[in-house]
Amino acid sequence: MDIGDLSFDLTSLGEENRPDPETVYDLIVIGGGPAAMTAAVYAARKLLQLAVVTKDFGGQVAWTSDIENYLGFQIIAGKELVEKFREQVEQFDIPVARDEDVVAVRREGDIFSVSTAGGTKYQARTVIIATGKRSRPLNVPGEQELLGKGVAICATCDAPLFKGKKVVVAGGGNSAFTAVIDLAQVAREVTVVNFASGWQADEVMLETIRNYSHVDLIDNHQVMRIEGSGRVEGVRIKDRQSGEEKLLPADGIFIEVGLLPNSGPVKDLAELSPAGEIAVDCGCRTSVKGLFGAGDVTTVPYKQIIISAGEGAKAALSAYEYLISKGER
Repeated sequence: MDIGDLSFDLTSLGEENRPDPETVYDLIVIGGGPAAMTAAVYAARKLLQLAVVTKDFGGQVAWTSDIENYLGFQIIAGKELVEKFREQVEQFDIPVARDEDVVAVRREGDIFSVSTAGGTKYQARTVIIATGKRSRPLNVPGEQELLGKGVAICATCDAPLFKGKKVVVAGGGNSAFTAVIDLAQVAREVTVVNFASGWQADEVMLETIRNYSHVDLIDNHQVMRIEGSGRVEGVRIKDRQSGEEKLLPADGIFIEVGLLPNSGPVKDLAELSPAGEIAVDCGCRTSVKGLFGAGDVTTVPYKQIIISAGEGAKAALSAYEYLISKGER
């Protein structure tokens, strides 16, 4: 598998056209992944006056190596799929605030305010929040201290740095096994440590991994700490059944133990699930009228690119329907 060049450019999107803080938009889309970009396209086709506010473009897709389950492509690199999304969005003259970290969404009467970390506030009659998820940390000693010094969260980005070395992957699902497949191309030895008993990855991925003689699978073990002085030197794990601990010598560890929803901007506004996801109905409506959620940040099951894109379309159409019901279209 060719990891490829990740130096693709998304900066042109919205480069000369930023949202106006004085304008009250029909819709603001928060996010830059498949759900957000699809929502923007559908809203633009409905001739809504909209803006996009995002920290980055592509989301997790941009850091995925090969995608084999997106309809229309037998296999496509994540960066290439993001480029195709971007090209379609660029057909419309949509104001985009790039590198803007949204910290709060509030409702003030019939208008939503979207506040960013930089102090800018945007206004809209409806909002779609499609901010996706972020990597879940292990929260063990050595993790933060050695982040970027052998502790990694993106195999697509960092796998080439571990050519000929020993690495550990923490996790047992599809994201962990995707990282293993990337790392198996370059690393001398890969050890997978899974907290649960058994594996959560798709069987086709398990079969692929089992064909690698230099990949070792260890389940029902807990990562206790990451050892190293200045750089990762080993990973201490504990057998959850016997309680026995051992040190795995390693040059690095890739943390793939799940994701946390980026729902912080609406935590004081909309209903969240116990897992922190934004609760939505089948039309992407949240508990707040005029506020919609789409993609991995929501309670919609099965976090897949194609599902996120579909949810983005639904959210935009629901926002359009809402504006019509309010007599604002």
